Amino acid sequence: MIRLENIMLRQGDFELRDIQLELAAGEYGVLMGRSGCGKTTLLEAVCGLRTVAAGCIILGDRDVTALPPAERGVGYVPQDRALFPTQPVREQLAFALVLRSLGQAEIAARVEELAELLGLGALLDRLPDKLSGGEAQRVALGRALAHRPSVLCLDEPLSALDEELHDEMCQLLERIHCETGVTVLHITHSPSEAKRLAGCHYRLANGRIERDE
Repeated sequence: MIRLENIMLRQGDFELRDIQLELAAGEYGVLMGRSGCGKTTLLEAVCGLRTVAAGCIILGDRDVTALPPAERGVGYVPQDRALFPTQPVREQLAFALVLRSLGQAEIAARVEELAELLGLGALLDRLPDKLSGGEAQRVALGRALAHRPSVLCLDEPLSALDEELHDEMCQLLERIHCETGVTVLHITHSPSEAKRLAGCHYRLANGRIERDE
């Protein structure tokens, strides 16, 4: 579950105030709105990458407003993927687990599980510059899912993909949501993508979030 209560965010001259949003546990929600309206800023606040000036962020049954990113139980795929250029796929997938000091056997087993889920088995020793766009997006998704988050935040994850890869990734996101039950908040500019993937549709406009029926 994601609940935003009276959130205020400031970035230079830009400000969002009194933002309200509620997404039930296990739902797939899409947030739309014009460029520059604050969608990414809001997503970063949920992840703990941006400090809110006021209000509360509730994830599940916890107020995480003051918690650092690693303690929020959120997986995040930024728009640029942000893969580590010198790490092979295997290490990218293991990154969050190493940070949490899991044992080597547990990390290896989870990496293999993710590789099977995302079709990355043949790519585990490749560096990011040897991956296609679709492959890199799957790695970014795997890295976000590695620590079994209860919430997954996606910032336009399909915007740079061609039509065939876009459909493939939509199928993958549908399957991951079905199999894991993770609560998803997904930013997109595509109405067709939103209609296909999400059960809940939100729009950020004029500093307010409205739920589309």
